[in-house]
Amino acid sequence: MSNEDITLTAGDAEATVTPGNGGRVGSLKVGGVELLRQGAKFGCFPMTPWCGRIRDGRFQDGATVRQMPLNSPPHAIHGTARDGAWRTARADEREAVITHDLVAPWPHPGRVTQAFTLTEDALTLTMSVETHDSSFPAQIGWHPWFNRTLGGEGVQVGFTPAWQEERGADHLPTGRRIDPLPSPWDDCFGMPGGVDVTLTWPGRLELKVASREEWVVVYDEQEAAVCVEPQTGPPNGLNTHPRLVTPIEPLEASMTWSWRRL
Repeated sequence: MSNEDITLTAGDAEATVTPGNGGRVGSLKVGGVELLRQGAKFGCFPMTPWCGRIRDGRFQDGATVRQMPLNSPPHAIHGTARDGAWRTARADEREAVITHDLVAPWPHPGRVTQAFTLTEDALTLTMSVETHDSSFPAQIGWHPWFNRTLGGEGVQVGFTPAWQEERGADHLPTGRRIDPLPSPWDDCFGMPGGVDVTLTWPGRLELKVASREEWVVVYDEQEAAVCVEPQTGPPNGLNTHPRLVTPIEPLEASMTWSWRRL
């Protein structure tokens, strides 16, 4: 099938999936109000086969050290899937499935599948990375850009993490876990019971970001948007917290946004 945009609708909710632009959710409207920052680099993009930054773009792959392009010097950031084209496997009014084949500069063949399910009050995204060849370390995550305002007061971010990954001068975790610090953040937090973050636009909307994964990066240093990013490991995780994709065991993750009017 083609890589043309897919529009999902349920009640007064409408989501647009863009296979041709990195497999991202390009738009999510509730009652005609756009929740995601607009623009080719924004919306909500998939992060795989790694999340956040890899220190110096290098990671240990068995006995081999791999070098990824430094697209955020001096590091490599956010994986390769957001830069590639995806193809639609199937789509109807409320569900879509898209796929992406991992290619160079990633050194291993593999396939990424994303599924999107829209209901009147929730959008669920699932992603898997699989291989029928050699095993490799990988991560899965999503990077949504939520609009800071929906025409009223700025969004409030509510969550209770168990710890914060101390961030070094190079923007990567030092390996120390510290008590969570107040905003502003470009930081990774641990939530062992699963990611549970509530975004509240006072008087407008409450949206909950939930995932069974236990890592979340929160980025609120931009004026226009706030990012809440569930992922299967911390930044630089290919080196510090690798998850293995094997021919018999894919890496899978899911995330749900659910909302209610205020």
